[in-house]
Parts: sequence; structure tokens; C-alpha cells
Amino acid sequence: MDGLINAKDMVASVVFSVFGLVLFGVAFFIFDKITPGELGNEILEKQNMAAAIVVAALILGISIIVGMSIHG
Repeated sequence: MDGLINAKDMVASVVFSVFGLVLFGVAFFIFDKITPGELGNEILEKQNMAAAIVVAALILGISIIVGMSIHG
């Protein structure tokens, strides 16, 4: 039972989580700049379902990339 939680693995999980959040923020910022209009405004105020689906695909793509980088 002593070796269930390894400090090295916990630190790696936190580092990759922060890396994933930063990567998502940068990807969303770049994606927002290259698309016409303001993406946050389209989703939250205009209730644009198509824009929300595109952002959901972006989130899934980034999470797959970060997950594969953690997995090795």
C-alpha cells in the first residue's frame, strides 16, 4: 500500500494538466483570431450551436494531443 501514490507521478499529472490548459487557451485564442466574429460572443450571447460544436471539437482535439503526450 505504500507505493500507491508516487510523488513523481502526481507532479507529472499537475504539470501536464497545466500544460493542457495553457495549450487550450492558446489554441482557442488563435482559433478565435482566424475565424470571423468573436467566438465567445457567438456561443454565449447568440447561442450559436455550430460555433459551440466547433469549439467542442477543438477541446477534444487538444485533449487527445495532451493525453497522448502524457501516455508517451
